[in-house]
Amino acid sequence: MKGGWVYMMADRYRGAIYIGVTAYIEARAFQHATQVGSDFCRRYGITKLVWAEYAERIDDAIVREKQMKKWRRAWKIELIETVNPDWLDLFETMNGGTEEGAVFPKELR
Repeated sequence: MKGGWVYMMADRYRGAIYIGVTAYIEARAFQHATQVGSDFCRRYGITKLVWAEYAERIDDAIVREKQMKKWRRAWKIELIETVNPDWLDLFETMNGGTEEGAVFPKELR
């Protein structure tokens, strides 16, 4: 069984937040960025990947996603800001952005 990603997307700094899970983070982030990712994201203009976490097993990522969806909004914001205080779009980091502040290890990009 392969791994997966739990991720959070947002429309802007401390704006609307979407939590999802995927085996292919780059493809999924691209779908959201181009407004084909989900009806919710399209409705609220959610296009920025602001946080992601890799799990060795996709089942573990799904469990984590379900837990996080029950969290208070403040907890989600705190988690995002521990690694991405400016709510930058991490999709750019994955796709050849600067190494400074990179969230994803090279072997996972």
